[in-house]
Amino acid sequence: MSPDINTSSPSLSPDPEMVKPSSRSMDSDLRPSSWDDYIGQSVIKENLRILLGAAKTRNHAAEHLLFYGPPGLGKTTLAHLIAKETDRQMKITSGPAIEKVGDLASILTNLAPGDIVFIDEIHRLNKMIEEVLYPAMESGVLDIIIGKGPSARTIQLELPPFTMIAATTRMALISAPLRSRFSGGTFRLEFYSVAELAEIIKRSAKRLGITLGDDAIMEISKRSRSTPRTANYFLKRVRDYAQVHETTITLDTVKKALALIGIDELGLNPSDRATLQIIIEKFDGGPVGVKTISAATSEEEATVEEVIEPYLIQLGLLEKTPRGRVATKKAYDHLSYDYPENRQEKLL
Repeated sequence: MSPDINTSSPSLSPDPEMVKPSSRSMDSDLRPSSWDDYIGQSVIKENLRILLGAAKTRNHAAEHLLFYGPPGLGKTTLAHLIAKETDRQMKITSGPAIEKVGDLASILTNLAPGDIVFIDEIHRLNKMIEEVLYPAMESGVLDIIIGKGPSARTIQLELPPFTMIAATTRMALISAPLRSRFSGGTFRLEFYSVAELAEIIKRSAKRLGITLGDDAIMEISKRSRSTPRTANYFLKRVRDYAQVHETTITLDTVKKALALIGIDELGLNPSDRATLQIIIEKFDGGPVGVKTISAATSEEEATVEEVIEPYLIQLGLLEKTPRGRVATKKAYDHLSYDYPENRQEKLL
């Protein structure tokens, strides 16, 4: 349940146009409710408008869609918007939740014509279930084997027209046959600019009844790792800090609140900085292998490779070379280390 808002604080004064958060989920309340509210991903939105508009004109179910990209960029939000814009019911599940063919059959056989099935993290779908999904997506039939051995028989159930929408953060783990079934298109969600994140924060602040200046908004945007989910998380933590300290949300308040949770001016968290510090201090800036970094930081290898490294590389603080990971001059400068003059010669 969302916390009560202290309306006595000028920074948290209620907005007459504010949409009051419900008790079910603050995150779902911050989701856009229309295409105009959905900020960013303009190319994807335009393609979806055309695809959905054409399907509506023909009175057909929209073709199957696949969204992929890093977490927090709006894949699930797009699925909800498609269901809302097409006025269709959406059944939501995830790859790990579908453990056997019967689970998939119970979802698909209870669909009404035109309904949407949304499968999150589809790359974790069991391969046997994936095989059953192929004819369902392509031909609208569900093949089920009843019994075992010589007495086994196959029955074919005809399914109503439906739209499959899937999302994944690991596109490479989806098999080529499954990817090819998404005839409506495969769309990669891009990272957001600081200006786009600022617009998202303004919208979220209005829905939460928070008043803050443009400089505070921009400070949150710059530290949000190009991701709307992170921006909304930081906004809520700043709101909490201001509420507990009974203060207005100023630029100084934002800096203090984010410093308290370990977020610096580039959006690095303690794990990010610890990784760079270990590479610089213990391994002379690199090159150093990911196994060694994992052991030195007490982080799992997968965490280093999939969670920590991507943002550091995106900012130009870390390089991946054939010999290992190398901290850049920008990393030295950011962490206030002296960059050795002969560093570049050593790497050659």
